[in-house]
Amino acid sequence: MGFKASSSVITISNRLAEGGANTFEELEVDLQLSPLDNEVFVVLALDVSPSAPDAIAATDTSTGMSVSTTSRTTVGSIGDNNVLGGGESTIKAAGFIDGGVAFQHFSGETPTANLDYIGIIATNNFFIQLKGDGNANAKTGSARMWGYRARADASTYAALVQSEVLSV
Repeated sequence: MGFKASSSVITISNRLAEGGANTFEELEVDLQLSPLDNEVFVVLALDVSPSAPDAIAATDTSTGMSVSTTSRTTVGSIGDNNVLGGGESTIKAAGFIDGGVAFQHFSGETPTANLDYIGIIATNNFFIQLKGDGNANAKTGSARMWGYRARADASTYAALVQSEVLSV
C-alpha cells in the first residue's frame, strides 16, 4: 500500500445520546486531516458500546450503534461498505409477560485475522450513529477508535477518497 505513518497511535473517544427515545442521532467527528498532504487516518481497532435497552414486558427493545466513514441516515451493519464496525443490544420480550431475554451482537473490536489495519479514512471526518427501538427512555452510546495518521502517495490517496465517497 502506498502510505507511510506520520504519527504514533492516536485514541479518539466519543459519546452520543439520543435527543428522545427511539430517535436516530449521528455525530460527525473531525479528524483535521490535511488533504494537501494526502493525509489519511489508518484505523487499527474500534470499540462501540451502546447502552442497554429498556426491559419492557411483551415488547422487543434494542439499542444499535455504528461507526462509518460517510454520513448515514440509519445505523449501519458491517455488511455496509462504509461501516467500520458497530454493535447492538436487544431484549426479545414479545409474547413474554416479563422483561424477556437479552442478546448482544458486536462486530469484533479487533479482527481475528492478523491484519495491519481494519480501515482507512481518507476524508476529513467519520460518523457515529445511534438509535434505540421500542425503548421508553433515550439511549446513549460510546465509541473509541485507535489509529494513526499517514501520508499516501497521490494515486493511492485519489483511489481511497473516491472509494470512500462512493461507498454510501
